[in-house]
Amino acid sequence: MNYQFSQLSSLLDELRERLNIAVIFGGERSKPGSVLYPTNIPRSGGPQEEAAANIAESLRRSGFQNVSVLPEDLSLGHQLREHQIHFAWISSGGVQGANPTCHLPSLLEMLGVPYVGHGPLNTTVLDHKHTFKRELGSAGLPTAPYLTWDSIRGPFMPDINSRFWLAFGADSGAFVVKPVSGSAGPLRRLVQQHEDLPAAVAEVYDKTMGLVLIERFLPGREFVVSVCGPTVARSGQVARNQGPFAFSAVECVHGDGEAFFVPGQARGLDENPLHPLDADDELAEGLKSLAQRIYLNFNLDSLVRIDVRGDEEGRLHIMEANPQPDLGGPGRESDNRVCAGLGEHDMTYDDLVLSLLANRLDFLLTFRPKALAHVESVRTS
Repeated sequence: MNYQFSQLSSLLDELRERLNIAVIFGGERSKPGSVLYPTNIPRSGGPQEEAAANIAESLRRSGFQNVSVLPEDLSLGHQLREHQIHFAWISSGGVQGANPTCHLPSLLEMLGVPYVGHGPLNTTVLDHKHTFKRELGSAGLPTAPYLTWDSIRGPFMPDINSRFWLAFGADSGAFVVKPVSGSAGPLRRLVQQHEDLPAAVAEVYDKTMGLVLIERFLPGREFVVSVCGPTVARSGQVARNQGPFAFSAVECVHGDGEAFFVPGQARGLDENPLHPLDADDELAEGLKSLAQRIYLNFNLDSLVRIDVRGDEEGRLHIMEANPQPDLGGPGRESDNRVCAGLGEHDMTYDDLVLSLLANRLDFLLTFRPKALAHVESVRTS
């Protein structure tokens, strides 16, 4: 097929009846038959079955008739073959073992199943906060000072750790201690002075058995911004932007006495703690520019949510990028960090889901057509 972007809309129409799509969520390793032998998972965060179900329902509302929801587990290869899956959607943070977020895209790559989601390398870099921050520094993008500690080397002792003083100097400010991968919220600790760091590091390590990130605490405002590829759908119609599509620049307002924004737990507020910034606001433009620079510098493949925080003087620092952000669901746009600003772009939840699928198809058809040879045969059969 000699593909041109003008053909994408009609191609989507043809595929709605014929394309078999699997939305894949993280299986439960303790469930019999999920794995051969249950082991450890160093990242926090659990299965995303509800998110996968929401994505699948959205695809069905957009007219895709053959959508399955499957767990990432020992049976996945068999299930993909049994359902004759042509295309997958990654909604999984992994099942267990080292670097679990890259297992599913690696398996799909090996099997030759194209997918919506990040490739194995990008998934690894984005999920490992210290690796992501190191790459930010190489790209000249701002992030808070940090270091990591692996407790297999013994207890963390900042007083005699030269890397600690190299990273933070004589800074007597507070610190944040959290896992290097996964959702940091449940295990994130605010430590006011360096003498209390050993206990916090030990606590996080004991619960994850993985690397621990120690980061300077930034006391300023907290923001998020999302970014994906240039192909965007509105009301079923697709268009291609000149560059990555950055959207939902949102301030996450803390509740009384809270140092961090915790979804669903902002206390002392009488209104939604997610405040979308005006699209023309200089701050919103700055956040979107940062997100686009990250998308391009990291050669990203799909949606990410960027978490940003201000320092004492209001300067923005990129804290982390979530490669599997919660997409919420219809009716939850206003209280979901990815979807909260969609209205300013005349988009709905279903528009965003269709955008992510259309963007991936457009990319593969343009640059990796061999990856869709089986889809082309389905379309023309």
